[in-house]
Amino acid sequence: MARYIGPKSRIARKFGEAIFGPDKVLSKRNFPPGQHGVNRRKKISEYGIQLNEKQKAKYTYGLLERQFRNLFEKATRTKGITGVILLQLLETRLDNVVYRLGIAPTRAAARQLVSHKHIVVDGSVVNIPSYSIKPGQIVGIREKSKSLEVVADALSGFNHSKYAWLEWDNSSLSGKFLHLPERADIPENIKEQLIVELYSKQ
Repeated sequence: MARYIGPKSRIARKFGEAIFGPDKVLSKRNFPPGQHGVNRRKKISEYGIQLNEKQKAKYTYGLLERQFRNLFEKATRTKGITGVILLQLLETRLDNVVYRLGIAPTRAAARQLVSHKHIVVDGSVVNIPSYSIKPGQIVGIREKSKSLEVVADALSGFNHSKYAWLEWDNSSLSGKFLHLPERADIPENIKEQLIVELYSKQ
């Protein structure tokens, strides 16, 4: 099992959305990839629609199937609306929080920063991208990594007031995870109820 490292524009075209960020190819070719993509009119079954939604969520957050299923099972054991809890669990991943704080331009870049020990949580280095951040914890950049070009470029001009559940301290280049985000605050275009329905059949 390995992560997808192929052309991201191809995946974005498959879903018809720029799930990896702004995409010049998608704006020019807003139809599925492949020889017959532009003329494809095949009707998708209910199961196909639900599967597509799960795949879109996995690609968006960069998870493998087992990781995604484990999070879903954790969500089902937690009191509340399963689909919303699933998205909240995805949002608490360290790589996602690093991305949301503007420390990295993409989730893939954030995952790499975490894996290469450039990120600290409450002052201690954490190199596990799936590490779950709790409300009150502070995520920052390791002192000797603050001069990294990729970090400086990402932070330049980033709007740190975009996400109500995160608080940025520019003097220390760190952000505080205030609370779990409400569903309305999570900008991803994911229909989480379809994912719940898909897993309920299995």
